[in-house]
Amino acid sequence: MALFHFTVTQTKRSKGQSAIASAAYRSGEKLYSEYYGEYSDYTRKRGVICSDILLPPHAPKEYADRQTLWNAVEKAERGKNAQLAYSFEISLQNEFSLEENIALAREFLFREFVSRGMTVDVSFHEKECEDGGTPNPHFHFLCPIRPMEQDGTWGIKQRREYVLDEEGNRIRDANGKYVFNAVPTTDWGSPETLEHWREAWAEMCNAKFAEKGLDVRIDHRSYERQGVDLLPTIHEGATVRAMEKKGIRTEKGEFNRWIKATNAVIKDIRKKISLLFDWITEIKAELAKPQTPDLVSLLNDYYTQRKAGAYSQKGKISNLKEMNETYNYLRANGIYTLEDLESRLQSHRTTVDGLKTTMDSQNARMKAIRSLNDYSATYKSLKPVYDGLQKIKFEKPRA
Repeated sequence: MALFHFTVTQTKRSKGQSAIASAAYRSGEKLYSEYYGEYSDYTRKRGVICSDILLPPHAPKEYADRQTLWNAVEKAERGKNAQLAYSFEISLQNEFSLEENIALAREFLFREFVSRGMTVDVSFHEKECEDGGTPNPHFHFLCPIRPMEQDGTWGIKQRREYVLDEEGNRIRDANGKYVFNAVPTTDWGSPETLEHWREAWAEMCNAKFAEKGLDVRIDHRSYERQGVDLLPTIHEGATVRAMEKKGIRTEKGEFNRWIKATNAVIKDIRKKISLLFDWITEIKAELAKPQTPDLVSLLNDYYTQRKAGAYSQKGKISNLKEMNETYNYLRANGIYTLEDLESRLQSHRTTVDGLKTTMDSQNARMKAIRSLNDYSATYKSLKPVYDGLQKIKFEKPRA
């Protein structure tokens, strides 16, 4: 699944850390520290895919060698509590191939870090996962905190900005020393720059998702900033992960398992609530439509009014009986709405019109038959007269 993980810490002598040891661990190499006079050997470390050093144009070419670079950094930092390097860890995406992930990461590093004059020591990791495990491809990179001048020499990390009084004079503290603020010479360590880097990485990954036609995205913002009511997991670290992989349950591992289970419940509840709201919206839309009253409701209203107007119990019983007969007729004929009744009446009207046409034809025929009957009666009444007249003999006049 798409994942956003982007962390940065500082490698510091105050914590007993060494730039050489950090670089050796991330690259899986054996490096010698001139500052401590010892080797850091991580050649048996598994899961290192490849590593590289990306230099800005003005950096000495010899810094392409890892041991040379970090010994130079250690030499430039004289303080026992010196801040040596920024240490980044960023997750790669399982939706991309290894080649796509490496190409995307290198583009990101050149665009956002090397272009700022920063030197980048990057290593890509992907440990073999056991059956059923989720691959965890990621990359680490170290950047010296001390900036490099255009001539290839190490510059200063911060400059003094003295505090002045109203007359423009420097202010002294109780010990007589000038009061000043230490102002960084770069913006590499500012929260705004870190936010920019996180956002830029998310945008590049999302652009790649879109290019591949994948309907997934990552977001550099926290759940709180996204307005997502989920609990964030805590960083476990390599030691805890190794213990968990061996089946040793740790406090951090248990806490993260609880968080994941809780988030799953929250997501499920929110999904159900969303479905309920969708259902309510559909119901409201349906109820907002003009509703055709059913005949049962209309008949109830009609007979309720008749019942109120009936003065005798006999009249009320008669109304109830009539209403029951009407209900039975409607139910038997599948008539439940005004549309049903109108359709049935229209059907009857068509039938009646056909019958009327037939009856008109039959009626005309009946009239003709009645006329014939009248003629027959007249014939019968006049027949004797006709027969009598036929018997009378009239003599012709003589010529």
